[in-house]
Amino acid sequence: MAKLIVGCGYLGSRVARRWLAAGQTVYAVTRSAEHAGLLGQQGLCPIMADVTRPDTLQRLPPAETVLYSVAYDPHSQATRDEVYAGGLRAVLDTLPASVMRILLASTTGVYGPVAGDWVDENSPCRPTRDAGRAMLAAEAVLQTSRFADRGIILRLAGLYGPGRIPRMADLLAGRPIAMTAQGYVNLIHVDDAAALVVAAQSRATPPRTYVVADGQPVRRRDFYQHLAALLGLPAVNFTDPPEGDRSALRGGSDKRVRSVRIFEELGVRLAYPSYREGLAAIVARSPSPSGDDFIGDAGGTLL
Repeated sequence: MAKLIVGCGYLGSRVARRWLAAGQTVYAVTRSAEHAGLLGQQGLCPIMADVTRPDTLQRLPPAETVLYSVAYDPHSQATRDEVYAGGLRAVLDTLPASVMRILLASTTGVYGPVAGDWVDENSPCRPTRDAGRAMLAAEAVLQTSRFADRGIILRLAGLYGPGRIPRMADLLAGRPIAMTAQGYVNLIHVDDAAALVVAAQSRATPPRTYVVADGQPVRRRDFYQHLAALLGLPAVNFTDPPEGDRSALRGGSDKRVRSVRIFEELGVRLAYPSYREGLAAIVARSPSPSGDDFIGDAGGTLL
């Protein structure tokens, strides 16, 4: 049956390709006419709608599975709560009762800083950043909705992959990276994340929550030093971010994500078991660090 993706961006587009390859009809919601045209060229069925405007959602098609993977646009007039919790609520209110699976792309930011301790699906959520609090509110919307018994929450670690390696501009210019060097970062290559979303849709028994990470947390310094070595660049220096800067808040989130459940229950073998394999593949694909495989995406604040 058909799949509906609300938010067909960096992750959602890769999930869409996998569903299309499996012969599924895939609908994709977007606010942009230009993006709708691109989605159509890729074989998707685009739908022009805005999750912050419920009146635009009245013609969502019937679908067996819905993936809510909307990214927050800091340039929009909407708040994170309006996009995450409010948008999800508006979509759920519109969907027919026949929907069998609701997949919510959440974030490990719901846990907040835990001073280097390990977290998993059973750990308490105490987010300190706006993004984490807003996404936790979205999780609550799903868990208290009429689709609660069909909900699958996917708490994604930092996505990286082609076109999305944060701080590349600083690395290439030889500038110090204004973040805490010793903090842990938790990662998942975007292609592995897409494979896990698809596996959760077909193999998970809802309601269920998964943390989606490669299970190999790495110190921020080690990640960037490894990348610099792969590219033949000088060793990386770090500096403290300005007080109150969002990077300071992000760098203070020093946790290690344990991702046992996804492997035990979903049976997926990662193509990139750690950042080492992931970065090596990106460098092999585009040896020039100035190419789109490194800096082509406007995102990249996850590390």
